[in-house]
Amino acid sequence: MQLGIIGLGRMGGNIARRLQRHGHETVVFDHNPGTVQELTKDGATGASDLAGVVAALTKPRAVWVMLPAGDPTETTVAALADLLEAGDTIIDGGNSFYKDDIRRAMGLAKKGIDYIDVGTSGGVWGLERGYCMMIGGTAEAFNRLEPLFDALAPGYGAIPRTPNRKVAEDRSERGYLYTGPAGSGHFVKMVHNGIEYGMMQAYAEGFDILKMKASPHLPEEQRYDLNLADVAEVWRRGSVISSWLLDLTASALAEDQELARYTGAVSDSGEGRWTIQAAIEEAVPTPVLASALFARFRSRQEHTYGDRMLSAMRYGFGGHVEVPQ
Repeated sequence: MQLGIIGLGRMGGNIARRLQRHGHETVVFDHNPGTVQELTKDGATGASDLAGVVAALTKPRAVWVMLPAGDPTETTVAALADLLEAGDTIIDGGNSFYKDDIRRAMGLAKKGIDYIDVGTSGGVWGLERGYCMMIGGTAEAFNRLEPLFDALAPGYGAIPRTPNRKVAEDRSERGYLYTGPAGSGHFVKMVHNGIEYGMMQAYAEGFDILKMKASPHLPEEQRYDLNLADVAEVWRRGSVISSWLLDLTASALAEDQELARYTGAVSDSGEGRWTIQAAIEEAVPTPVLASALFARFRSRQEHTYGDRMLSAMRYGFGGHVEVPQ
């Protein structure tokens, strides 16, 4: 299949490469011409603007927008709406607010253009590992483009199948899921990221406790100078708290137990805040997720070792660089 891709940053470029490895064709555009040139070396067709992307695609066309949420995505979707025709599809694979998806889908439907929102998880590792995708939009558009999602997904891999699971279709086991109408994909991804905040905060606080056990403020006989890299490594091996986040933590600690390259000023993206907003609207108590979000706010005023660990994990899975203070 053919797919246009707008935005070739940390994830967009690798999405193009993974699709090409699976025999699909991509037409790519980015405001950085050098990035486009790099993708053309890997087999993509480069374009110099949005109109060039649309012109290079065969009808019915599909264009994947992989840009930051907010104005960059909003303006690009609006521009594409003027270039595409009935029967075409716009895919937003970034981290847009799900209510924005609902609004966009309704507006595009008046022109006969389908809109699909894809909550995409996988970060900078997606090229090799594949991407976990939560997909909202019309069932017809999803079914038409499913070969693209199947190629991007991790597949069964080495993960054991869930005991007692009996379902007619196994998309979710292969790493992608049709979640329902427009906005539902990004809604599920939003909550996913809210949970991510809580998990990361739990690891960060735990390792902070371990490190501070050597504090001179404790009685000498109660102090332990623990090797945190070894602790992370042993927890990876059969522990009930093992996870990919712990793998990334172990890797960062193996490089430098002090995590000196990080200040611990931890940014937050919109999904954490939106998750708490949704919880308030639904009257669902989320003390862990809310505390994890507020801890990031606090980290920008005073930094702990645990905050540096949060920064290290964010860099590990997504290439997120701390915002200069």
